[in-house]
Amino acid sequence: MNTLIFTIVTLCAVGVVAALILYFVAQKFKVEEDPRIDDVEKMLPGANCGGCGFPGCRGLASALVEQEDISSLYCSVGGADCMKAVADYLGKAAPVKEPQVATVRCGGTCEKRPRTSTYAGTKSCAIASATYVGETNCAYGCLGYGDCVVACAFDAIHINPETGLAEVDAEKCTACGACVSACPKGIIELRKKWPKGRAIYVSCVSKDKGPATMKACKAGCIGCGKCSKVCEFGAITIENNVAFIDSTKCRLCRKCVAECPTGAIKMIGLAPLPPKEKPETKTETK
Repeated sequence: MNTLIFTIVTLCAVGVVAALILYFVAQKFKVEEDPRIDDVEKMLPGANCGGCGFPGCRGLASALVEQEDISSLYCSVGGADCMKAVADYLGKAAPVKEPQVATVRCGGTCEKRPRTSTYAGTKSCAIASATYVGETNCAYGCLGYGDCVVACAFDAIHINPETGLAEVDAEKCTACGACVSACPKGIIELRKKWPKGRAIYVSCVSKDKGPATMKACKAGCIGCGKCSKVCEFGAITIENNVAFIDSTKCRLCRKCVAECPTGAIKMIGLAPLPPKEKPETKTETK
């Protein structure tokens, strides 16, 4: 009995001594944190999505407080209003950034891109892309297994069951970039968000030459260059057999859409150009 009591008392004494040692060590090496970090964190949306480049809103709040120049820091979820409020509170210049939206650059629907094989493995884009090309002959298209859907914390992207392609809800998208990082094919990118939901972009990233692209997908870009020739603003470039439209230069004139022979250039929120009128041929009567 005495041994048991002695053991209990000894353990309690060791615990108290250890607690005192930890307390004094903690006090000696305590790091004082700027109280403004808590206030800035409360001003941020609290999504902890990582779109700012930090693991969470706390990390961004610390950087906003500690750095004098915050022009490179931005919360895409909170947007311009949130960043202005934070900058005003800290007495710094607010970072300026154009609103963006995630864009899926693949138009290879089930109808345009026929399946040539069946994948029986784990329904994951990352795993599927690491093991084989895909269920079609296009090595660049959307696999449709939804890694981007899982990565999105805002329910802004889903797989259309009819087309088999990922689709973005521009109203819900915060441009955090999680879906961009999750896509192993690199077909999702952040692009300038046009007002009123309007956009024109090339829905293909295939680097194959024209004949190979057309064999794999009837909606693919064949790099013919017709679109770049009609663009008056220098917004379209052809590189690695695929066209790219610079959203910062595009003026939504829609000429490229009408010129594309495969329909690889997609148009959202805009009406197509009226068909060109054929010149009338006059017949002379004797």
